[in-house]
Amino acid sequence: MKAFVTGATGFLGGHLARALSDLGAELRLLVRPASDLRNLEGLSAESVVGDLREPQGLEQAMAGCEVVFHVAADYRLWVRDPDQMYRSNVEGTRAILAAAEKNRVRRVVYTSSVATMGFTSNGHPCDENSPVSLDHMIGPYKRSKFMAEQLAIQAGRSHLDVVVVNPTTPVGERDIKPTPTGRIIVDFLKKKFPAYLDTGLNLVDVKECALGHIAALEKGRSGERYILGGENLTLKQILDRLARMTGLPSPKVRVPYGVALAAGVVDELVTGRILRREPRATIDAVRMGRKKMFVSTAKAERELGWKPISVEDALRRAVEWFWRNGYA
Repeated sequence: MKAFVTGATGFLGGHLARALSDLGAELRLLVRPASDLRNLEGLSAESVVGDLREPQGLEQAMAGCEVVFHVAADYRLWVRDPDQMYRSNVEGTRAILAAAEKNRVRRVVYTSSVATMGFTSNGHPCDENSPVSLDHMIGPYKRSKFMAEQLAIQAGRSHLDVVVVNPTTPVGERDIKPTPTGRIIVDFLKKKFPAYLDTGLNLVDVKECALGHIAALEKGRSGERYILGGENLTLKQILDRLARMTGLPSPKVRVPYGVALAAGVVDELVTGRILRREPRATIDAVRMGRKKMFVSTAKAERELGWKPISVEDALRRAVEWFWRNGYA
């Protein structure tokens, strides 16, 4: 099998590329000119230079590939120019799907996000059928991923074989950027987590999530989406686990929502607008935190053979990797 993979220099995409390589797949990886290539070290793969925002060369880059894994995305909770995010996430997905159709690939696996789901305010786990619309999406990241997911679903239900996977919050080693979730761990290790917000996430082992993509390739139904999740945990539970692993103190003070929102406003203004750096606290992140992002993986369990497991080992691997590589 010859697989075309976008986003392989990133966290989840890098683990997927390694999982495919371990299964004997021949890989062709789309790499941006300025990409950090550390996640490709030791990987046997062909690389082609390109950019989702410049789709002219995608059709040729994909030529001869049997399947496509479109993992690449602009994943930030704050951005100075939202148009760039829409170009990458929405128009980039449109271009990948068009190139896949022209190359008559057997199947596309599109990596969406749990952010597109219809979360509830009472913390009850949502699933793929929970009511949701674009109006529920907070900020350009969630809106752009929702719009891109709709393109993939529509293609999968009409003219192209496309399966959508919705990873929750992957954790583990090789989070080189790091992702917003990785920054939570790094901030904890650097003792920059004096308080917490009453919110919740579903964490998933990044290695298991990569294997879930391959299961979607083999077993998923075109035009359907599948949540790939692990454990539903409050932020306090995550911090307490990190405390037990590291011996560092877990914060005991819970920040009221209004205070957290005010802090986000100030951080975006000072750090983002004045200092022109990415803020640690963002308005969109605080607004998202009003709902616990808990999910059910029953559909993936039933149709893909997915088995949600504890993220204890993944958190430990993440901590050790960040320490070993000088992040904290």
